[in-house]
Amino acid sequence: MRDGLRGLTTRGRSFLAAAVAAAISAGILGEKDLLRVAVLLAVLPLLGAAYVGRSRYKLACSRSLDPHRVPVGASSRVVLRLQNMSRLPTGTLLLEDRLPYALGSRPRVVLERLGAHQASSVAYTVRADVRGRYEVGPLVVRMTDPFGLCELSRSFPSTDHLTVIPQVTPLPSIRLPGEYAGSGDSRARSVAVHGEDDTATREYRRGDDLRRVHWKSTARTGELMVRREEQPWESRATVVLDTRAYGHKGDGPTASFEWAVSAAASVAVHLRQSGYKLRLVTGSGVDVDAGEGTGDGMVLDQLADVRLDRHIEITELVQRVRQRADGGLIIALLGSLSPAEAELLSGLRGNGATCVGFLLDSSTWLSLPPKARTEAEHAHGTAALALLQNGWRVIGVDHGAQLPALWPQSARGSQGFALRAAMAETVSGGRK
Repeated sequence: MRDGLRGLTTRGRSFLAAAVAAAISAGILGEKDLLRVAVLLAVLPLLGAAYVGRSRYKLACSRSLDPHRVPVGASSRVVLRLQNMSRLPTGTLLLEDRLPYALGSRPRVVLERLGAHQASSVAYTVRADVRGRYEVGPLVVRMTDPFGLCELSRSFPSTDHLTVIPQVTPLPSIRLPGEYAGSGDSRARSVAVHGEDDTATREYRRGDDLRRVHWKSTARTGELMVRREEQPWESRATVVLDTRAYGHKGDGPTASFEWAVSAAASVAVHLRQSGYKLRLVTGSGVDVDAGEGTGDGMVLDQLADVRLDRHIEITELVQRVRQRADGGLIIALLGSLSPAEAELLSGLRGNGATCVGFLLDSSTWLSLPPKARTEAEHAHGTAALALLQNGWRVIGVDHGAQLPALWPQSARGSQGFALRAAMAETVSGGRK
């Protein structure tokens, strides 16, 4: 009852004020009929408060999202089911589900009446153009009496989460360089087993058995190397996402970083579906493995949350990749680089890894004057040439480029040599 009195609307409070005024007037004038009117005016909001207050604790709510994970720009359907658990019918109910700004305005639905033990469902759709994890709810129910004299709000504690993942674009099937093994006629075995000289090695890791140290490789490389265990045939690939804030330009869904995130998701899904044992590494600290058992969900959920980092450096990204580097194929989605940063990326080519870099010219995401544009193109060409000279296969990316059209350049062939020549001409032309 106390809660009901606190929920009196302006109309209900006006009724009580009118009742007090009528009662005082009836006492002064000695009018019994006016006193009856005052009693009626006072009883109506009190009855409304009692009615609403009693039904307040007799409601049950459930929510379902279909689906829970959607790509950017897609919609999800939210279904709310409200049930009256009491024997008395409810009054008018106003439902409002709380949503973050990115999912749109809060939906509001009016239910005129719920009978005893009656349930009703309402549905609405949400759509997000920005990836991320969003909390849907809690549901707020506003209950009123038939006369609108009292209104109470109840917030249900349950919430659900909608994950908006990057857009995944299907990629054409190609024969990638440096493939490691699993199935298919283009696979190569991941370790050699033909003799001491052919033994596959890797860098020593803490905890490795010292009896597995390969002294010839250690002497040749200057670093402690150990023999790999014999492994089944498998394909291994590492997708690297550059999250340096100063390496990307643009804002919102059309920024260069969003292109890189979507490309990383597309490449990861394509490789995993091609049978690769996949690893995703970002400059923000994400380091996850995705095999046949985990599916695409783990990788896509991680990419839904990834953000730019103003403090990350290329050296840290290289270190994170090398912590568990074990050869195979490395595909990197890189923002703008300086020649010095491009040189540092040569550290990823250890253990016979094949490196493919999608190098974004993030300056093309901005409107620059001609002189600044020329300088940006020269810097981009210099960085690309530095990567090529360190054994990378480089694919230049400008604003508006489509990944399916660029993807075949990752395959075996002469594209890398053509790009090497083009970059060399760019750099030499800039020096003149």
